[in-house]
Amino acid sequence: MRKTRIMSCKFVLDSYAFMEYVNGTSMGQIVREALINGTCVTPSIVIAELSNKFHRSGRDDEWEPLLKFISAKTHVMPLDKQLASKSGKQKVALRQRVKSIGLADAIIYQTAIEAGGNLVSGDEHFEAFYDVIYLKRPDEALEKIRNLLATSD
Repeated sequence: MRKTRIMSCKFVLDSYAFMEYVNGTSMGQIVREALINGTCVTPSIVIAELSNKFHRSGRDDEWEPLLKFISAKTHVMPLDKQLASKSGKQKVALRQRVKSIGLADAIIYQTAIEAGGNLVSGDEHFEAFYDVIYLKRPDEALEKIRNLLATSD
């Protein structure tokens, strides 16, 4: 997965990871470990997904503080022309593994590749990916995060 590397980060967080963190779940505690101790990237499409989720569920008052937090604690990576082009191709490749994966997930996965980080997610589309820190296997996820934090670039 790590062919292209445009920046140095440890973790790329998706919407699933942020929602677990915000809701204070046990999986969110694993995300917290990455946020506090690691260099994190947030794909810009995750901002759109989270904004939609918060406004759709009537949590409008929580959105701006979360957006400020994300902006302060992570690097928000924009979806530019090059990333968009690679993401379209990535979706075709990912569909070979997971038939129902969508374009947003392909963008997020490609962002992890471009950023040189490990995707942190609990999205079932990424369950079988060896290079994803899968939150629904908490012991394994925490071990991966701690191992990555222990290594230097």
